[in-house]
Amino acid sequence: MAPVPPGIRLLVTFNREQWYRTFTFMLTFLLYTSFHLSRKPISIVKSELHKNCSSTSELATVALGSGGQEPSPSSIHTDTDCSWKPFDKSNYKQLLGAMDYSFLFAYAIGMYLSGIIGERLPIRLYLTVGMLASGLFTCLFGLGYIYNIHSLWFYIFVQVANGLVQTTGWPSVVTCIGNWFGKGRRGLIMGLWNSHTSVGNILGSLIAGYWVSSNWGLSFIVPGLIIGAMGIICFLFLIEHPNDLKGIYAQKLSPSNSVSARSWNGANGHSKVYLQFKDNKKQSYDTELLLPRDAVCVPVQPVEVVKSESELSAISFMGALRIPGVVEFSLCLLFAKLVSYTFLFWLPLYITKAAHLNAKKAGDLSTLFDVGGIVGGILAGVISDKMGKRATTCAVMLLLAAPTLYGFSMISQFGLGPTIGMLLVCGGLVNGPYALITTAVSADLGTHKSLKGNARALSTVTAIIDGTGSVGAAVGPLLAGLLSAGGWDQVFYMLMTADFLALLFLLRLVTKELSSSKSHPASAIELKEH
Repeated sequence: MAPVPPGIRLLVTFNREQWYRTFTFMLTFLLYTSFHLSRKPISIVKSELHKNCSSTSELATVALGSGGQEPSPSSIHTDTDCSWKPFDKSNYKQLLGAMDYSFLFAYAIGMYLSGIIGERLPIRLYLTVGMLASGLFTCLFGLGYIYNIHSLWFYIFVQVANGLVQTTGWPSVVTCIGNWFGKGRRGLIMGLWNSHTSVGNILGSLIAGYWVSSNWGLSFIVPGLIIGAMGIICFLFLIEHPNDLKGIYAQKLSPSNSVSARSWNGANGHSKVYLQFKDNKKQSYDTELLLPRDAVCVPVQPVEVVKSESELSAISFMGALRIPGVVEFSLCLLFAKLVSYTFLFWLPLYITKAAHLNAKKAGDLSTLFDVGGIVGGILAGVISDKMGKRATTCAVMLLLAAPTLYGFSMISQFGLGPTIGMLLVCGGLVNGPYALITTAVSADLGTHKSLKGNARALSTVTAIIDGTGSVGAAVGPLLAGLLSAGGWDQVFYMLMTADFLALLFLLRLVTKELSSSKSHPASAIELKEH
C-alpha cells in the first residue's frame, strides 16, 4: 500500500467545524475584496480625465494655429480625447472632490441605517441584494463613457446610489466573521482578514489601470461585473452562523444518535430551548453550537442550554451607543478614516503631479500604500492581542503616523526610491488603527459583557463605528479637493491635524488600559461602563 501524501495527512487533521470556519473566512474575505475593488476605479480615472481634457485643448490649439481655422469637433475627437465636461474646466479638482463626497456622504448616512436593518434581515439575502445593486451602479458609471454622457448630475446620482447600497457590506461581513470566531486571537485573525481592504484596492487599481488610457469605461464595468458575480456566490454559499448548520445535519442523524440535539417548546416560559451534549473533545463556546459532531455523544455528560436565537431582540441605536467605548472609538475612527480615504481617492493624482508619472504608473505605484496597509493591519492585531490593549495600540500608531505624513510630503519630491519606502511606512501606520477599530474592536464591543450574551448587537455596533468613520471619509476627500487648489502642503497639514485629533479621542481609554494593566495583564479590551 502506497503511503498517504503529506498534504492529505494535513487535510484530514481538520474537523468539520474547522473547515467551515476556514471556508467562511475565505468567502467573506473575497466578498469584501470585491466591494473595495469596485470603489477604487474613480481614483485611477481622475488623472486621466484631466490629462485627456488638457490634451484635447492642446490639440485644438495646434490645429487652429496650423490651419488658420477652428477644427470641427469630429476632427479632434480621438482615442485620447475626452472632452469630458465639466471635468475639463479649471475647477476640476473641486468637481471631482464633490463627486467623491456624494458617494461617501451617502455611504455615511446609509451606514447608520444599514446596521439596524441588517440585524432584522437574513444577512445572506441582505448582502446579496446589496452586491448586485452595487455591481449595477458601478457599471452605470462606466457606461457614461460608452454612451458619451457629460452630465455631472448623472455621475453624482450614480455615486449616491452606489454609496447607499455599498453600506450593506461591512456590517454583514463583520457580523458573519464575529459569529464564527471568538475573542482569543481575534486581533490576529481579523488583522489577516481585514487585508481584503488593501487587496481590493490593489486589484481595483490594477484592473482600472489596465483600461484607463484606452477606455476608462471598462475600468468601472469590469469591477462592477466582478462584484455582481460575487453577490451570486454569496447567495449560494454564505453561512451566517454556526447554528445555521444544525438543521442540515439533524436530518442526517439516525434515531440512535438523535439524542445529541433536542428541542422543547414552552420550557420555563421560553418559546424554544436547545439541549446540546458535548463530547470529550474540548470545544470553544463559539463552535460548540455546530451540531452534530461525528463523535458519539454520551447523554450523561454536561449539557449546554442555549436560548433560541429568535428570543434575543436586536439592540436599539441608543442602546448600542451606551456600550462602553463605542463613542470614543467611533470619533477616533472619524478622523482616522478621513486620512485613509483621502489617500484612497487622491493619492494617484498626487503622485501624478509630484512624481510626473502617467495615470497608469501612478495607479500602480499607489498600490504600495495598500501593501503597507496589509502589514500594518496584521501588526496592529498581533500587538493588541499580545498586550490586550486595543486603544493603546491604535494611539501609538496614530502618534507615529502624523510626522510620517509630513516626511512623505517632503521625500516624495526627491525621486521614486524614497517615495516607495514612505508609501509603505505611511500605509502601515495610517491603515493599522483604521483596520483594528473596524474589525477586532467592533467585534469586541458588539459582544461586550454588558450585553449579557446578546450577539445581535454586533451589526448595529459595527455600523455605528464605521458610519461615524465614514463621515470623516466623506469630509476628507472633499477638503483635499478644496485645499489642493492652494498647494498639496495644505492637504498634508490637514491630514496631520486629523491624526492628532484621532489620538485625542483615545486618551481616556488609553489611560484606563494602562492603569488596569497590573490587575489584568493579559485581558482583551474590557471597558467599564460610564
